[in-house]
Amino acid sequence: MAAAAGPRPEAPSPQWPPRHHDSAEAAARLSDCEDAPVRPLCKPRGICSRAYFLVLMVFVHLYLGNVLALLLFVHYSNGDESSDPGPQRRAQGPGPAPTLAPLTRLEGIKVGHERKIQLVADRDHFIRTLSLKPLLFEIPGFLSDEECRLVIHLAQMKGLQRSQILPTEEYEEAMGTMQISLLDLFQLLDQNHDGRLQLREVLAQNRLGNGRWMTPETIQEMYSAIKADPDGDGVLSLQEFSNMDLRDFHKYMRSHRAESSQLVRNSHHTWLYQGEGAHHVMRAIRQRVLRLTRLSPEIVELSEPLQVVRYGEGGHYHAHVDSGPVYPETICSHTKLVANESVPFETSCRYMTVLFYLNNVTGGGETVFPVADNRTYDEMSLIQDDVDLRDTRRHCDKGNLRVKPRQGTAVFWYNYLPDGQGWVGDVDDYSLHGGCLVTRGTKWIANNWINVDPSRARQALFQQEMARLAREGGADSQPEWALDRAYRDTRVEL
Repeated sequence: MAAAAGPRPEAPSPQWPPRHHDSAEAAARLSDCEDAPVRPLCKPRGICSRAYFLVLMVFVHLYLGNVLALLLFVHYSNGDESSDPGPQRRAQGPGPAPTLAPLTRLEGIKVGHERKIQLVADRDHFIRTLSLKPLLFEIPGFLSDEECRLVIHLAQMKGLQRSQILPTEEYEEAMGTMQISLLDLFQLLDQNHDGRLQLREVLAQNRLGNGRWMTPETIQEMYSAIKADPDGDGVLSLQEFSNMDLRDFHKYMRSHRAESSQLVRNSHHTWLYQGEGAHHVMRAIRQRVLRLTRLSPEIVELSEPLQVVRYGEGGHYHAHVDSGPVYPETICSHTKLVANESVPFETSCRYMTVLFYLNNVTGGGETVFPVADNRTYDEMSLIQDDVDLRDTRRHCDKGNLRVKPRQGTAVFWYNYLPDGQGWVGDVDDYSLHGGCLVTRGTKWIANNWINVDPSRARQALFQQEMARLAREGGADSQPEWALDRAYRDTRVEL
């Protein structure tokens, strides 16, 4: 096996112009103090609203009844916040955590704006603004062709698994404790309050079943199978809805196995360790991301490993957001070890996404941002007539922005708006994105997600605790997700 060229020397941190706060940023400010562990992260009808929280959770969980139960659980559990601040608002630990510096954020200026940055010693890179909503950038040549091939090779050596998320036992147990009123469910789903459930109202709230992406056709098939819609018009009255037995949905979904083309996500993936002792190219990529983001080393080094994903011909990923909202019923996956709290659900808290294209795709495979730079955002407007903008198999061509995969190019964006106090604010509705259908060939990408807890105090406590564990026990004391033990000792040279 031929030896790969050595890594390019990493350059010192670039100098950036001072940040100017414009009116758009001022409008994003929240009234909560910066160290409040939990605050409402989303606007009432946004992509991460409590209604859309159901959509996020279904990427993790399966059945229609359970999805609807989750919506009720969020609704009722939040009913008396004045008397009980909730587990995430209670004390975070015995000792005070250090105050964290404000999070850095690159200015977009305007669409098409380019600036030069030196990420490696032997060349300049150029950052181009692709959109302002979300704040999205492109960097051609972020990785060399040799680095792309090596990352693919390492992923193949480790082995990839199907990217399908199944429900956990904890989730099943939590769902089993809930009492569900069909009347309350109907009122929550009936967004326009006309006393009738249209197909798009159901679609806007749910991605149902055993990993299945639901369409108007599949919902009508379910209605017919369980005799929920006697007149077959695809609209449920309150009486028709009240006559349903949600257990019939469970039985239906268990008895209908979804094909790969019907899944929310049709791909394979693996994780590659980037921490101390990793392959030198893995370390070089992480250091390059550190220079690009200008975030603290503690935040970047304690974030998720590199995810490598392969989409074969026919592969896709329907539109989604990378980071979930944090309600009293949820906690960030990366800080849960130090939160000392018991909550039924966890979610990914990803401040930034840095996505690398590892090959040129023969046909399809674009990354689509369906509502990028829309003047306004309305969740229900994603579904109009027979067009669901989130459906990346059918309607990628109707999205506002599509990025073509080019080997070595990186795109990165912010999944949260700023809170006006140097930390994480609302989830950015406009960060909705997906992977378009691969029509010919194979698509390889990699993701570096930068994890930040919306609670500044909890993020500080997490970093403090990880530093203590590292001092006392070394790398073996770090959390399992932060240290990919299966890859830690692998050494590969091409």
